[in-house]
Amino acid sequence: MLPASVAIVGLGGLGCPASLALARLGVRALTLVDPDVVDVTNLHRQPWHHPADVGRPKVESAAEKLRRQFPDLRVEARQARVTAGSVEALFRAHDVVLDATDGVGTKFLLSDAGVITGTPVVYAGVLRFEGLAMRLEPRGPCLRCLFETPPTDVPTCAEAGVLGAMAGLVGGLQATLATRPNAQPGLGLLHVVDGRDLSFRVVKVRRRGDCVACGEGAKAVLRDEDDPSCRVPPSTSPARSAP
Repeated sequence: MLPASVAIVGLGGLGCPASLALARLGVRALTLVDPDVVDVTNLHRQPWHHPADVGRPKVESAAEKLRRQFPDLRVEARQARVTAGSVEALFRAHDVVLDATDGVGTKFLLSDAGVITGTPVVYAGVLRFEGLAMRLEPRGPCLRCLFETPPTDVPTCAEAGVLGAMAGLVGGLQATLATRPNAQPGLGLLHVVDGRDLSFRVVKVRRRGDCVACGEGAKAVLRDEDDPSCRVPPSTSPARSAP
C-alpha cells in the first residue's frame, strides 16, 4: 500500500536513500525534517549532499535534488528539530513517518508519537557493520516493546563508525517497509542486517501487555529525552520476541 504523504525525520545516511527510494516508488509528497547543515564528513554516506553543499541545510540540499529529479513530487523542507511540542502535528499530517535520526531519545519520542497519533513509524538504526529496521504500528509493538528504555552506553558515530553502504541499504529497506503494513496486529518484524557477511534475518517481536507506551491501559507521554548517543544499537536479544 503506497502512502500518499511521508515525513522523513533525518536527512543523513538513512534519510537520503530512503527519500530517493520513496520517490521512485511513486509517493506523491515528502516532508523532510532535519536541523543540521551538511558537513564534509557526511559526504561519503549521504548521497544527496555534494561538496558544494557543505554548510547548507541538509533539508534544502536534499529537497533541491529531489525536485530536480522528480518534478511531480511535492517536497517540503523543514530545517527544525522534532520536539515533544512539534511532533504530534507532524505525525497527524502524514500517512507514515520514517525515523532516520541519529539520537536515541528522538527515536523513542517518534515511537511514542506514533502510538498517540495512530501513525505508523518505520524505525531504523545503523552502527558499524550492522543495521536494524522495523515498522512500528500504532497498536504495537513499539520501540519500548523492543528495547524497553533508551540505552545509555551506545558509542557515538565518531567513536564507532558507520559503513556508508550499510546506511544506504537500510534506508532503502525503510522505504520498502513504509509501503507494507504488518499483517498481524501486535506482531512486528525486526529486520537485522549484518554487513560483514551480508546476512539477513527477521526476528518476530510481540507487543508487550505491560508496555508503558502501547500496552493494555497504557498512555504514551511525549517528552524530550535526547542524548548524544548515536543510535539504538543493533541487538540480537530484543526485550520481547517470538520464535
